[in-house]
Amino acid sequence: MFSSVKAFEGQHYSSLKKQCMQSGVLFEDPLFPAVDDSLFLHGNRIGRVCWKRPQELCDDPQLFVDGISAHDLHQGQLGNCWFVAACSSLASRESLWQKVIPDWRDQEWDSEKPDSYAGIFHFRFWRFGEWVDVVIDDRLPTVDNQLVYCHSNDSNEFWSALVEKAYAKVYGCYEALDGGNTADALVDFTGGVSEPMDLLEGQFAQDELGRNQLFERVLKVHNRDGLISCSIRATTVEDMEARLDCGLVKGHAYAVTDVRKVRLGHGLLAFFKSEKLHMIRMRNPWGEKEWSGPWSDSSEEWKKVSKSEREKLGVTVQDDGEFWMTFEDFCQYFTDLIMCRLINTSYLSIHKTWEEEVMRGSWVYQDDPLRNRSGGCINHKATFLQNPQYVFDVRKVEDEVLICLQQKERRATPKEGKSENLAIGFDIHRVELNRKYRMHSSQQKVAGSIYINSRCVFLRKELKEGRYVIIPTTFDPGQQGDFLLRVFTDVPSDLTGHFTGLSLLCLFHFFTASDPYIIMTCEGEKVRSPVHKDTRSPNFDIKGLFYRKKPKDGIHIENVIVDTFLGQVTLFSDPSDRQEQHTVHLKDKGSRQDNELPGTLTVRLITCTTLTNI
Repeated sequence: MFSSVKAFEGQHYSSLKKQCMQSGVLFEDPLFPAVDDSLFLHGNRIGRVCWKRPQELCDDPQLFVDGISAHDLHQGQLGNCWFVAACSSLASRESLWQKVIPDWRDQEWDSEKPDSYAGIFHFRFWRFGEWVDVVIDDRLPTVDNQLVYCHSNDSNEFWSALVEKAYAKVYGCYEALDGGNTADALVDFTGGVSEPMDLLEGQFAQDELGRNQLFERVLKVHNRDGLISCSIRATTVEDMEARLDCGLVKGHAYAVTDVRKVRLGHGLLAFFKSEKLHMIRMRNPWGEKEWSGPWSDSSEEWKKVSKSEREKLGVTVQDDGEFWMTFEDFCQYFTDLIMCRLINTSYLSIHKTWEEEVMRGSWVYQDDPLRNRSGGCINHKATFLQNPQYVFDVRKVEDEVLICLQQKERRATPKEGKSENLAIGFDIHRVELNRKYRMHSSQQKVAGSIYINSRCVFLRKELKEGRYVIIPTTFDPGQQGDFLLRVFTDVPSDLTGHFTGLSLLCLFHFFTASDPYIIMTCEGEKVRSPVHKDTRSPNFDIKGLFYRKKPKDGIHIENVIVDTFLGQVTLFSDPSDRQEQHTVHLKDKGSRQDNELPGTLTVRLITCTTLTNI
């Protein structure tokens, strides 16, 4: 995963630390200095800030005190609960936080070797398709000797404040973190794929079957080390961070820290009882204000669970911001759920292994329609197909495909302010099995994402065997930006963007025999369909595309049952022929071509001499 970690802004941690050790001077980062511009986008709004190193704030500074946990995090004077919630999720996953905080033992303060300390730290984030190593100094903003932003329960623990500083450096300044998307932070910490879910739209509060299926998905993501966050949508400014009677807060990101099926009952009764409760545990980044409904910390419901089960679940009665609730209540109150899957591409894993294909591209506006690559969404029919196009194959009868489109963020600067994301999305079209070139007319649209001004857009879709084209677009034409397209399939999909030129189209629909397939041949080019199992009247629903130098020569179609010849037909079509659909009888082969065989073929054939019409 880290074979090609890139030094952020060209700063190399090891060489910078070595320079500090040799000179005996603590590191001061020239690219993120201890000034107001590193804090604010629109000027100082909190008074005089004093930057202090951890040893100026306490006697025994540590990166970690008694390890790392979600309880180490408390949101400061910044609306970045989205980032803090993601950190809480990260803290519960040792394998993940050790990637974000590399060489943590070497970065820890060592009281026995005070001379080894150089005031320099480094952290790693996944940014636009690559891991970047971000170097910072340890000067932290304080007011009245207290940390202004993210801080820990323990006054001498500093990992959360230092990670936040590194993340603020990537974004341009601390205030650029004010208001954001937990899904983005989860991806930055893992390199995974975030799937947002609208719980209201899915009607999971009312639909028990759908809710149970969703719980199994959430449980699987959690058990496979994915990160999860949730929130209650605020519909007005007054609603933001308004506390409900049940203790939950609107417009506020919560970290999901555990997902379990809890066994009810005590002793042997619990062991043999099949009833299990679907439970989910969350944490408020404020470190206080909890759910006060059923199964809250001190509620009577916990008496239904054995002491050993409670201990296993880590149930406490402290107002530490962490609490359990049933998944049914969760779906009743929460409106949005974000699951960040770690997409496993290792063949050594016992879990499902995905094949990942990654493409980088740009939306670039040009006056020339043939060169323009910023055509806007499908609403703009005249320019939609001028967007970048990517072709990929589904090689199983049916395959679950995950597609993630991510736009490159514009860095925030005090002068320019915080740039807004473009509204982006994509459509998927099913095309001919042998298509190698760009589409110039819309084909069969089989799926499409939502369009939204978030950094990432995600779609999970079951697709049938065949060839497909993804068209990533901005919502409006003429908008420009860079993007990253990731496609995950069960078997390699050969995603490619080397996809230019014009094309001539032949479109076919067929039916005959048992376990049949079709071979189409034209001037030496051949297209073979997938096999259709156990049917005497298949609808192949496939397309082939051919260039013809000799339009008077026929297009040959052969129908086969698992390599047993069933029949064939040769079609002739002149550009002046207006008839597109033909129903023809299958013929024998060789010298017996005059013999008609059982079965007919329905074919739609389009011929054109003007390539841009196709």
